[in-house]
Amino acid sequence: MKQSEITETSTAELYEKLAEIKKAHTDLKIAHAISPLENPIQLRGHRRAIARIATELTKREVQ
Repeated sequence: MKQSEITETSTAELYEKLAEIKKAHTDLKIAHAISPLENPIQLRGHRRAIARIATELTKREVQ
């Protein structure tokens, strides 16, 4: 998700998306531990998306 998409999304949808991406990231990590992923850069992308969403949620809580 891009930052512009994240800022336009509602808080409830962000919590849902965060849970969805965390589950996908965990599944990829487990799959990568068993056998190497074809594209391990996906792990980095999910990790960064989680950080972006978490940052936006924290920013909204502070305001």
